Amino acid sequence: MRPLVFAANWKMHVGPPEAREYLRAFFAAGEIPHERAVWFFPPAVSLEAVAQNVAGHRNVVAGAQDIYWEAKGAFTGAISAPLAAQAGARMTLIGHSERRHVFGETDEQTGEKLAAALAANLQPVLCVGETLAQREAGETTAVVTRQLVAAFAGHSGKRHVTIAYEPVWAIGTGRNATPKDAAEVHRAIRGWLKGNAPAVVPFVILYGGSVNLKNAAELLAEHELDGVLVGGASLDPRGWAQLVRTAVA
Repeated sequence: MRPLVFAANWKMHVGPPEAREYLRAFFAAGEIPHERAVWFFPPAVSLEAVAQNVAGHRNVVAGAQDIYWEAKGAFTGAISAPLAAQAGARMTLIGHSERRHVFGETDEQTGEKLAAALAANLQPVLCVGETLAQREAGETTAVVTRQLVAAFAGHSGKRHVTIAYEPVWAIGTGRNATPKDAAEVHRAIRGWLKGNAPAVVPFVILYGGSVNLKNAAELLAEHELDGVLVGGASLDPRGWAQLVRTAVA
């Protein structure tokens, strides 16, 4: 079976008691296929509960949905990378489209957060992607490249960073990039990484954007996609267990 990553972003859903029940149901569905990894990104209040309940399960880890770039200080409401790690996070999303477009996070701030994650030994999952207007203007590659350049500015040396390509126009809209479209952008990202961030290991690139049980197999049949980052379709434990076991050509 081809190695694949299935990342669940619960966004602002699933509190601690619900998370425990969810994971009981998810693991009751059976063992996760050997070559597959499952990453859960719960809301901050549920991070510790998820981390405790996935401990001991092969290839399953918990991560933070966001971190602040300072390690500590007077930043009410923010969560630092060291605090996330103390709660059990092994990784963190960086620059999710909702952080960029709802909360106004800049490209430069994603770079600061990526540096903070690496300093705390959290694996960053850097999210990049274009809006509908940018895609229609033929700016997809330019936008994604700009986001990569800003995030990796000043970083050198070996580092473990995952990239998630999530076209903004396809998130939670029911629309989706075709497998061919997604693969084209993934190739461009992989090419940029090889030329500009060769110390990143490995080149794992996920696709996110209205992924569900109906389209997962078709998307993952494209070998440029190393896995998926899923929002709404990951909220049902039995449905998510089924998606994680998707048969892929």
